[in-house]
Amino acid sequence: MFVLELTIRTMKHSDSKAVKHIAETTWHATYEGIIPEEIQNNFLRMAYNESRLKSRMERSLVYVALVDDTIVGFANYVHLKNAGEVELSAIYLLPKVQGEGIGTALLNHGIREIVDMRYVYINVERDNEIGTRFYEAKGFTVVDEFIENFDGHDLQTVRMVLDISPRKKAVE
Repeated sequence: MFVLELTIRTMKHSDSKAVKHIAETTWHATYEGIIPEEIQNNFLRMAYNESRLKSRMERSLVYVALVDDTIVGFANYVHLKNAGEVELSAIYLLPKVQGEGIGTALLNHGIREIVDMRYVYINVERDNEIGTRFYEAKGFTVVDEFIENFDGHDLQTVRMVLDISPRKKAVE
């Protein structure tokens, strides 16, 4: 069996092009038939341009996952106002590496690195079955469901939380 070498590290400015590519590729694969392509493209242009990526690196924690020195995914953690609460605002992997444990590794890396983390929150579109199954498998539970207007398109958003207990600092 061929084993790939996985490395997770803090995002650097030079990673911006790869992170943008991963966001675009993953969004189109994940939200096809859920969010109109034009709305996806508008969001991606706004959220993953050079200026926004630079701001993400300065104001939050962004980790990239590399397999054999190629960036294949990333996760973005943002501290919330309440102490110990963190939002996992993005965790994206190229479709070809999904299901290989890389998403779990990115989640666990954030849990280990963010020492004051007690709760991890995530918003996921209800029809995003891959994302929903991933979060449920990691122990996230639903705390709210609501309709969110996303550039003129209604999304069925599910808010989930993972309680990080002191005795268990990583998820299976």
